[in-house]
Amino acid sequence: MSKTIAILAPGAMGSAVARRLGENGARVLTSLKGRSEATRKRAADAGMVGVEDDAIADADIILSIVPPGEAVALAERLAGLIVRREKKPVVVDCNAVNVDTVQRIEEIIGSAQAPFVDGGIIGFPPQPGGKSPAFYMSGEHARDLAVLRDFGLDVRIVAGPVGAASALKMSYAGIVKGLAGIGSAMVVAATKAGAADALREELALSQPAILARLEVALPDMLPKAYRWVAEMREISGFLGPDHPASQIYEGFARWFEHLAADAPGEAVDADLMKAFAASIARKKAE
Repeated sequence: MSKTIAILAPGAMGSAVARRLGENGARVLTSLKGRSEATRKRAADAGMVGVEDDAIADADIILSIVPPGEAVALAERLAGLIVRREKKPVVVDCNAVNVDTVQRIEEIIGSAQAPFVDGGIIGFPPQPGGKSPAFYMSGEHARDLAVLRDFGLDVRIVAGPVGAASALKMSYAGIVKGLAGIGSAMVVAATKAGAADALREELALSQPAILARLEVALPDMLPKAYRWVAEMREISGFLGPDHPASQIYEGFARWFEHLAADAPGEAVDADLMKAFAASIARKKAE
């Protein structure tokens, strides 16, 4: 298989993955149409080559790495490009979408007669010299993506059809980000009620692992909150409208939406979260 891989789009994860692929000999393409100067610089720093859409369609593998709310629209755009090609790329949806959504995306890509793989990324963007996040892959063509191991990615095959990798991603994110949602909401509520110190001290005594996680998770989630809104709604959809817990994740979506909408200088709840995390670090240093 050729070493030409297209990644859409060159965000934090996409550009970091591109850098890892390039370090291991792949040629990585992307689309920079309508992108900001900051995004163009990030792509260039990662060694990505900005090309027209026709060249994207000529790649051997296309990795879709976008916010979940953009996944279907990107699939429709790709299908329109690929349908005219005799040689079809393998299209991999790597986004945090639920099973119904990824099956819809499979149908869209299938309408262009291109092989499709369901993917889910678990972990942080790869850093130079660091390990790759896990790329879970499922579906009929998933084993075709094992070649990406040769280019530095940690590819793990999930037994099962399209939807299996997304189900794993939804379940994992539902636990990890759900805990961040619970922790942040309760920290803010406790602080407003004057119980922040007491909560921190009790957690230090009875739940030290949770306290240590909050120290990192509270400030870390704030710049990502806007991206978690659609993901929480995808998890709600993964559970289904009749599942008693689906509204929990709709509530988390609203909470993260609230945090993301806080204006600079008026981010009261965000500031309370940061202050709680800082108090944990301060107490550890005493």
